[in-house]
Amino acid sequence: MKKWLGALLAALLVFALAACGGNNNDENAAGEDKGGGLVKLKVGASNVPHAEILEQAKPMLKEKGIDLEIITFQDYILPNKVLADKEIDANYFQHIPYLESQMKEHGYDFVNAGGIHIEPIGLYSKKYKSIEELPDGATIIMSNSVADHGRILSMLQEKGLIKLKEGVDKTKATVNDIVENPKHLTFKADVDAGLLPQIYQNGEGDAVLINANYALDAGLDPAKDPIAVESPKDNPYVNIVAVRKGDENRKEIKTLVEVLQSKEIQDFIKEKYKGAVIPAAGQ
Repeated sequence: MKKWLGALLAALLVFALAACGGNNNDENAAGEDKGGGLVKLKVGASNVPHAEILEQAKPMLKEKGIDLEIITFQDYILPNKVLADKEIDANYFQHIPYLESQMKEHGYDFVNAGGIHIEPIGLYSKKYKSIEELPDGATIIMSNSVADHGRILSMLQEKGLIKLKEGVDKTKATVNDIVENPKHLTFKADVDAGLLPQIYQNGEGDAVLINANYALDAGLDPAKDPIAVESPKDNPYVNIVAVRKGDENRKEIKTLVEVLQSKEIQDFIKEKYKGAVIPAAGQ
């Protein structure tokens, strides 16, 4: 009888420990109460500037009952995939045209929860100090992200290097929409965006168009190093917080956006990035 009771007690103890372990795992899940009144919020982000901005927001969010966990990514594909798979609660890395193109291509049911900042794209060259110096037939290297092509071509038109077909949607323009190309520029558009800083450092091509986040991550100064920079005026390429449809109404998501759009965080963006990243609260 004593042996039987001992075995029963041991089994009950193992069951109790297993139950405790299961509760701990649930508490660490995205969007769950972490204990101590804090709700865990998992947000995917690019290293720079998005993760840096989120780190600055962490203490403010904690005061509002949110324990922010930042998951960093080196590419533009995984942050949306893991959001769709419900592994994170939101992501903060992409601009609106890219979000729209990804939703169309992959069928994601996402929404824009709020705009935070703009990263003006820059034209970099190891060979020339101004766009006027670019030679006839110069090779321009840009990313393979189709969502960025219209942006890049609009910038080149703004700088007087090309002219696009009248009436074309600038966010969707392609090389085929170029109607005037006085310098006979050639375009190489098959490079992953994250590799563009290294392409530039290698001196490949005559000029390279680099997104500001990748330029910053590579130690470049997007406000000073380019030979030309995209104008932020009426710029549709606002970097946003994206969530699954319906989650934009969650209290934690609303609080996240409010904090990122707050004067404190927007002032931090101005001071830290000095024009390389531009606040866009409320857009």
